[in-house]
Amino acid sequence: MLSVAWHTLRTRWAAFTGSFVALALGVALVAVMGQALAASLDAPARAPERFAAAPVVVRGQDVLRVATAAGERTARLARPRPVPAQTVAALRALGPVTEDRSFPVRPTRADGAPAAPGNLVGHPWSTARFAPYRLTAGRAPGAADEIVVSGDWTTVGARLPTADGVLRVVGTVRGLGFENAVFTTDARAARLAPAVLQLAVEADAAAVRAAVSDDDVDVLTGGSRRLADTDPGRDAEALTALNALFGTAGGVSAFVSVFVVASTFAFAVDRRRREFGLLRVAGATPGQVRRTVLAEALAVGVLASATGCALGAYAAPLLGDLVVDGGLAPGWYAIGGPGSGLWPYQLAFWTGLSVALCGALAASWRAGRTAPAQALREAAADDRALTRGRRAVGAALLLTAAATLAYALATDPGELLHRKTYVVRPMLLITAVALLSPALIRPLIPRLPGVTGLLARAHAVAGIRRSAAVAAPVLVTVALAGSLLGATATLDEARSGEARRQTTADFVVTPRDGTTLPAEDVERLRRVPGTVASATSATTVHTLEDGVALVKSEARAADPRLLARTARLPVTSGSLAGLDDDSIVVTREWARHRVGQRVRVWLADGTARTLRIVAVLAVGTGDNGAYVTPANAGGAGVDRVAVRVRAGADRAAVAARLRAVDGVRVMDSAQWARAGHPRPARTTLLGLLLVLGIALVHSGISVANTLVMAAAERRPALRALRLTGATSAQVLGLAAAETLGVVAAGAVLGLLVTAVNLAGMSAALGLLSAPASLVVPWTAIACATGACALLALTASLTTTATALRLTKGR
Repeated sequence: MLSVAWHTLRTRWAAFTGSFVALALGVALVAVMGQALAASLDAPARAPERFAAAPVVVRGQDVLRVATAAGERTARLARPRPVPAQTVAALRALGPVTEDRSFPVRPTRADGAPAAPGNLVGHPWSTARFAPYRLTAGRAPGAADEIVVSGDWTTVGARLPTADGVLRVVGTVRGLGFENAVFTTDARAARLAPAVLQLAVEADAAAVRAAVSDDDVDVLTGGSRRLADTDPGRDAEALTALNALFGTAGGVSAFVSVFVVASTFAFAVDRRRREFGLLRVAGATPGQVRRTVLAEALAVGVLASATGCALGAYAAPLLGDLVVDGGLAPGWYAIGGPGSGLWPYQLAFWTGLSVALCGALAASWRAGRTAPAQALREAAADDRALTRGRRAVGAALLLTAAATLAYALATDPGELLHRKTYVVRPMLLITAVALLSPALIRPLIPRLPGVTGLLARAHAVAGIRRSAAVAAPVLVTVALAGSLLGATATLDEARSGEARRQTTADFVVTPRDGTTLPAEDVERLRRVPGTVASATSATTVHTLEDGVALVKSEARAADPRLLARTARLPVTSGSLAGLDDDSIVVTREWARHRVGQRVRVWLADGTARTLRIVAVLAVGTGDNGAYVTPANAGGAGVDRVAVRVRAGADRAAVAARLRAVDGVRVMDSAQWARAGHPRPARTTLLGLLLVLGIALVHSGISVANTLVMAAAERRPALRALRLTGATSAQVLGLAAAETLGVVAAGAVLGLLVTAVNLAGMSAALGLLSAPASLVVPWTAIACATGACALLALTASLTTTATALRLTKGR
């Protein structure tokens, strides 16, 4: 049987080319994604930046520790605790202590002023020597309005207008690349940032540790001093996003590869019924026929997997450059090379081989059941396009998809809104519909007018397995495009609608630099005549669920009286009017969410409180969080001011006065709804486009391979058409009409899968009291359908033209 399999591969190499290319591409993608994941497992250890020359850095505790019956639970606090005054006093007895402060510097527009970077950050001049920064021109600041800046964007003597006044540049230092620093006098820094979150100590590290309490501060030495830099976890956050991106792309790539290879082998086996019948006549047993098919799959799998690994090694660095150049990964990120190890290639190779064998397993079973009488078969029509096994598996998967959707809607509708769910769930429904496609596409093949249309539909229906094999990859591409892009668009529209519904303010004011608003700016906004202004702060609270799980929840701190006049929150029980410093408003997803219950929480700064629940909000799209009063904000600053114009006041005049405040961005309610819930992140969009690109390439390979394999059996029909007087152009038109009809049927099935998936998400939104929108990405669906039609039409016309040339003279 091995020799038979080898000779079959040599003589029928064209029929296996599509499977080889599809499998090699899938293996290459798995190898690339594996290398990408290997490169994102660990971020490189960054050296300390701002305190590289400091012997010891003492930082306020930024980790919440809670003792439970199952051991200590920890969580990162949103804001480190200030260093206690008694700790500072104890450290001063050991050696010089330099208090560090950081605050945003917000430049304003003025004629003749230098164009300043948008991310200026201020520090006291006394901390500059720990980076170390060294003067390249001028002198150190000595007065409150004097500054030293890093970089070469301005010169000594220039004036920098800011929201805190006009500052004079008296010195410059060489930029170190990790920040755009502005150094002021220590006194001015203390006024702008009173809290001391960290300090540099010039003393022995052991003595420092002996003088402080681990519950109050962290003592940082050596490489751990990097934790005192701005956003020390930025690399880990970037890697988390990349893991999600490449994990999604790799999973869908594996699904599409299995789908394409399995359908290709199934169709190839079905077209070889006469060949297998001859083997049975010659004495081959069913087991020998099955082993022949599996041997063919093994040979194709080994060659394709090896080729895919080689392609993956070549393509991996290119993908790394792409994500870095696109701003999706840090500059140090690189894919490939010895650091990735061998496991991505081993995983890719054995995955490819397993896919090939599993894809051929079902086909080999059917091949073994071929009767010897099939050697006498002449009819090209498919008699049993949908076997009992295929019907049973397809129906089971369809029922499973329906049951899991119903269960999710009944128990946890919010699960359907998660990215992992709406990426994975369509695959189950796609597989079920694809298995049942021979029965489903028959009524969907259009009845075109004229004789050509009649013959085109008759050919498509007679070769229903061929039609199903062409329609299946179209179904996959259209369903993935519609379901994935439609899910993100539906969720985005629901969030925007939720923001519009909950905002009764006429204007929303936020800081232009994306941080927080100074207290004086908040006061100026509140004093605008004819308005009601509600200032809120973004904060967090932690709760202990089931006595063992420390759960973080987003929250906002607001004055309940003003909040009720500028917002319309989805309260399901209780009342916002009862919110005070001893209470909290929660959502229904909290473990304890009954009005009157008391819940123990830890605020953003780690302070433990036991608060009474006075109101419960609907879950919505997941953006509804808890509400507390400013006293429980945990030190968070104001980042949003909702402004409502009083009756009779001039809206335009109010808007002008709001915009007169330096460093703020003023939006009306519609602009806020769009800005507050922007389009999905670039990593999400890139991942979806990568997934769709994979599906489209595999679809093109599958369609072309199917049509090439079917070309030989269509030659008698083409010869009969020519004998009846049909011209070559008419035959090509017939082939084009048949192909476009089958593609249209596959697109309709993909659209139905899309509708079911989006309807499930819309139902989940309705159950969560969110706007139940349903957005169908018609442009994406049209593009996917058009691309599939173009690929199928090209393959169909090419194979038909070739077959016509071979039939001439016969």
